[in-house]
Amino acid sequence: MESVNSYFSELEQMVRAISRPDLERVLSLLENVYRSGHRIFIIGNGGSAATASHFALDLAKNTIMAGAPRLKAISLTDHVPLITAWSNDTAYEHIFAEQLANMIEPGDMVIGISASGNSPNVINALLLARQYRAFTVGLLGARGGKMKDMV
Repeated sequence: MESVNSYFSELEQMVRAISRPDLERVLSLLENVYRSGHRIFIIGNGGSAATASHFALDLAKNTIMAGAPRLKAISLTDHVPLITAWSNDTAYEHIFAEQLANMIEPGDMVIGISASGNSPNVINALLLARQYRAFTVGLLGARGGKMKDMV
């Protein structure tokens, strides 16, 4: 029981550490991207890849309203053949940027998820997103790493 209490205590601390103004800015950006008909691309590695996939699913499926346009959310972690092709033919640090280069447009949003904030493939995708004048958002671990100053 002690480990369960410890888990909930840590979870509570993490939730309290979330910046409310930052969260409100992200929600406002998400709404603007949705209303303008642009897309949201979500990326991450390992457990963050699973989170990216689930987040895209929730955004695309659970935001449907009768008579309203649908939110366009895409996880770039789900296309295993394409990921392995880019990894094999270029390098793993390009797997997301190369996928984005085919689709991204100004006004789109890229959400990078990384516990360390230092994932080279996520960083490269965020850099590409900025070149295309897309919005960048990070869901990062405690210190934020290199990505902290990019989003």
